[in-house]
Amino acid sequence: MRERTKKGIYIIPNLFTTANMFSGFYAIIAAYNEDYFLAAVAILIATIFDGLDGKVARLTKTTSRFGVEYDSLADLVSFGMAPGLLAHFWALNSYGRIGWIAAFLFVVCGALRLARFNVQVGTVESKYFVGLPIPAAASLLASTILLDLHFIGMDKEIIRPLVILIMTYVLAFLMVSNIRYRSFKDFNLRERKPFRVLVATVLILVVFAAQPYLMLFLFFAVYASSGIVELILSPFVRTSAAKIPAKENVEEEDIEDKEIILNKEKI
Repeated sequence: MRERTKKGIYIIPNLFTTANMFSGFYAIIAAYNEDYFLAAVAILIATIFDGLDGKVARLTKTTSRFGVEYDSLADLVSFGMAPGLLAHFWALNSYGRIGWIAAFLFVVCGALRLARFNVQVGTVESKYFVGLPIPAAASLLASTILLDLHFIGMDKEIIRPLVILIMTYVLAFLMVSNIRYRSFKDFNLRERKPFRVLVATVLILVVFAAQPYLMLFLFFAVYASSGIVELILSPFVRTSAAKIPAKENVEEEDIEDKEIILNKEKI
């Protein structure tokens, strides 16, 4: 007799995914009610839940195809619709048609990014993402709003709409680009690290506590820029890496020649 196919879903990781979607839905409601601070915070909280659901699924060995698809749908709400509408309500509505087209472009590029990620699972090197991950794009947009509300205070008539318009188009392009971004899945916290790493981490936490909105913006801005920087520097890195084995081979050949000469002298 054939064994019955097991039916059902894993509860724990999908609860985190549901919390992710709830945070995104709440961000939409808050943005509609012009509570832009809570909307931006809700998107950042959704990012935390999005990171936890995958971690929990791998740790508890409860990964499933259902969880992958459900996670993508939740991400489209939290990191596509929510930041797109937030950007439109907060700044882009003054541009009229150009504004809502920019917001829609962010949403559709995020959807394309998620669809491409799903079909590339297992075929692309896990150390890298192809294109800027949609949670990072949404978090950069949300952290920019928090930075402006509590630190910068951009002009509402000209500067703010222009900055968000450009940022929305750039982030949309980065999501569907072929630029590779590090996933940091190979980073192991259990491994021993140099003492300076601990010191640097403590200093970052202190600065983060002093200026949380600025540090959040810098963190996501640096990550969004990292793929572009690595793309520009990759030819130089490959050239230098190619030279190192050549030198090592020459040294190995010299050592072999010296050993042959010594053996001959002994004989």
